[in-house]
This record gives sequence, structure tokens and C-alpha cells, in this order.
Amino acid sequence: MNGFTEHQASGASESAGRRDMILTWATAQDMLPLVGHIVGDIRESHHNLQKLRLEKEGLDQRRRTLAWPDRARRYEVGEEITRQEARLHAACEELHALGLTLIDVETGQVGFPTIVNNRRAFFSWRPGEEGVHFWHFAEDQARRTVPPAWKEPSDKVRAGKGNA
Repeated sequence: MNGFTEHQASGASESAGRRDMILTWATAQDMLPLVGHIVGDIRESHHNLQKLRLEKEGLDQRRRTLAWPDRARRYEVGEEITRQEARLHAACEELHALGLTLIDVETGQVGFPTIVNNRRAFFSWRPGEEGVHFWHFAEDQARRTVPPAWKEPSDKVRAGKGNA
């Protein structure tokens, strides 16, 4: 079949990751509110980690000459890095549990797994976009516009056990 594989849904087991999941455009669209919150957490943690690591690097370079307040700050920054890493890991695991792929942490681009022309592909979304308007093959990052035919209501099939 050329184009989107119609009416396919996940036959995935309930195991973590659900890597064999296949989503329709409508299902990806329905997931956006939750995915947007998760990606917001990921981007915030990633940004915080960049700032904290830079600060810690500066403190580490001067560690032998630091006054006590700066030494205390060095330890606080180390602890905050650990917390932010745990938060980032938890948010990434949440996306993974939904069967989604974080394509780019900087932009927050997420891939919703699907099949196009019998090839693994993703519906593609980034924060700031009002909906899922793009897709790309798994091995190619070039985003293409989702054709109108893929958005037809008859294509709305929920992913999950028992749907085919």
C-alpha cells in the first residue's frame, strides 16, 4: 500500500517501551496535551542542567581557593545536578513508556511511531506547533507535511491491545 498504513494500531504488549507501537495521525494528535507537558519538563531540565554544569565547572576549577560560601554552593550545585538528571531521566522514561521517541532534546521534537510505505516512520511534533503537521521516515530527519487524506476521521483508530 502506498502512503499511510490505514487502521493499524498497536499489537504491542504491555511491556515498557512498547517499541512495536504504530499510531495513527489522530491518536498522535490526541496525545499532544500530555506529550507537550512531558517535553516541557524535558526541555526545562535539559536547560537547567546546561546552566548548572557550567557553573559547577567554574567552581571546580577554583575549588582550592574558594571561600566557604562558594564551597557550599559547589556542593549545592552538585546536588541540584543530580536532581535535574533524575527529573530528565524520569520525563524521558515517561515518553518511552508511551512508545514515543525524543528526536531532538534541544527543539523538543518528538516522534510518534507509524508506518509509511511499509517503512518505519514518525509523525513529528515540536513545541510551539499547534498540532501534528509533519512526518518523517525513521532513518531520515527531513520533515514532510502530513497529507490531508491521513487526517480523515475514518482514520481514527486508537492504539492498544485488541485493535487492528
